[in-house]
Amino acid sequence: LVSGDLRRAMPRFQGEHLDANLRWLPAYRAIAAEAGCTPAQLAIAWLLHKAPHILPLPGTTQVAHLEENLAAADVSLPAQLIERLDALVNQHTVSGGRYPAANESEVDTETF
Repeated sequence: LVSGDLRRAMPRFQGEHLDANLRWLPAYRAIAAEAGCTPAQLAIAWLLHKAPHILPLPGTTQVAHLEENLAAADVSLPAQLIERLDALVNQHTVSGGRYPAANESEVDTETF
């Protein structure tokens, strides 16, 4: 992660948590390839398929990434891929907190 990247302060992107989370990355990338999309598009498409009231708000600083993110709306995920994603990436397989301890008390809606 580059200097100034917000994720550097998040526990899941530090030390042993990052190492643990990187272990499932090859399987995640394989699912993205199977779906015919990029890993970023897979994350967005997965959320879009979860429920009609979920609206991903991806951030980006590059037009190319914005275009890539928007193309996720065209990614079709069969139920079997969603099941594999749900089993691969969930509250039991992701290591480390989403926010630093100092910020946890300010956020009451998200634990994963």
